[in-house]
Amino acid sequence: MRNKIVFLLICTAFVACSEPEPREPVKATSGTFFRESIKRNKILLAQEESAIKERIEADSANTYLPSEEGFWFKYITKDSTESYTPHENALVKLTYNVQTINGQVIYSKTSIDTIIYKVDKQQNLFMGLRKAIKLLKKGEEATFYFPSTLAYGYVGDHKKIGVNMPLKSDLKIIDIKKVQDSIPH
Repeated sequence: MRNKIVFLLICTAFVACSEPEPREPVKATSGTFFRESIKRNKILLAQEESAIKERIEADSANTYLPSEEGFWFKYITKDSTESYTPHENALVKLTYNVQTINGQVIYSKTSIDTIIYKVDKQQNLFMGLRKAIKLLKKGEEATFYFPSTLAYGYVGDHKKIGVNMPLKSDLKIIDIKKVQDSIPH
C-alpha cells in the first residue's frame, strides 16, 4: 500500500511539473462587429446630414457656411471690426441654447445662463459647441447645426437629449479675455 502511495505521489509530481501547453483561443474575432458599427455610423451620419441640409435649404433667406469640423452655421450678428477669435486658454463669456434641428427648444439660454468657458481646457460643453466657439469673435452670434457625432452622440445627455440626436444651437460670444498663452505665435 505504501508503495502505491509513493508511486502516486511521484506520478502527480511528474504531471504537475510539466510545461503548460498553449491553448487555441476560444473565439477569434474577425472585426465584423467594428465593420458593421462603422457602416451603421456612416449611414446614420448621412441621414442626419441630409436632414440638416433640408433645414438649411428651407431657410433660403440665409447663407450657411460649412465648417471643417463637420457642422454648418449662419451668422445672426457678424462683427467685421473685431479680428480676434478665441484660442487655447482664452476665457470666453457666452450664452447658448440647445434645440432639436426642427427648432424645438430643449434648453433655453435662460435655463443655461451665461457661462465662462476656458477654451480647450474644459469639457463641460459638447464637442461641436467647443469647436464653434473658436469661429466667432466678440459680439458675434450664430446659429449652428450639429450632427449627433458632434453633439451628445450615442448616449445623449441622460436628461432631455436623446440618443443620436442632431442639434441646433444659437451661440453668442459676449466677451473674450485674451490670455497671453492663448495668442498663437
